[in-house]
Amino acid sequence: MLLYSPLMHRFLKRGDLIVADSPNYMATSKVLHHYRHKTVVIPYGLDKKSYPPSSEQRLQHWRKRCGERFFLFVGVMRYYKGLHILLEAAQGTDYPIIIVGAGPLEAELKTQAESLELRNVQFLGRLDDEDKVALLQLCTAIVFPSHLRSEAFGISLLEGAMFGKPMISSEIGTGTSYINIHNETGLVVPPSAPHAFRAAMDQLWGDAELCARMGQQAMSRYESLFSSERMGQQMAHLYREVANQAQH
Repeated sequence: MLLYSPLMHRFLKRGDLIVADSPNYMATSKVLHHYRHKTVVIPYGLDKKSYPPSSEQRLQHWRKRCGERFFLFVGVMRYYKGLHILLEAAQGTDYPIIIVGAGPLEAELKTQAESLELRNVQFLGRLDDEDKVALLQLCTAIVFPSHLRSEAFGISLLEGAMFGKPMISSEIGTGTSYINIHNETGLVVPPSAPHAFRAAMDQLWGDAELCARMGQQAMSRYESLFSSERMGQQMAHLYREVANQAQH
């Protein structure tokens, strides 16, 4: 960073505007602190119509394999995803936990699950979009234990909101806490805190009415702030603004 920092700041100083993906990230970024006068927030957006519908046969397959209720994680198994925290939180519980994805820490995490004697965790590996959608539709809640700022936004967390699911995430000062609002769309706990994460799982698992209410509020927040149409409109407006400034 000592070598890269001067080049990075030279580049950022030359830009007319900088786009951040959430007000949370902008507020906590030591780099963007120097450029707040020309930083705007445009969150990532998703188009639910671009996700393939799941057939009843596919849904039935996953109901049979995963059960009627389960927590779901979707993502790449990288160092900042905090899956080791999720596994620690699961120790001593019987909550079904489904982990979708692969990555460099896969073998290490499976070894950890074995050492903790977790019989309630399934590693499904990479799945196609229809299977992923089926699991998003069926799950009780999304678990997203990312504990480092390398997780700048959390697209798979947003997918959970798009499908009307309550979420559990950690407060890391980034877009994850712009998607998931504590006690509104889900629960936000301190990072690297397995006991707090488990307490949040306990709360959602034991209160179906709370899950339904938070899930509905998560979907409403997605529809008002995170649609691909809204993102496209905001980006188009921004490009026109910069182009008009250049002409003058």
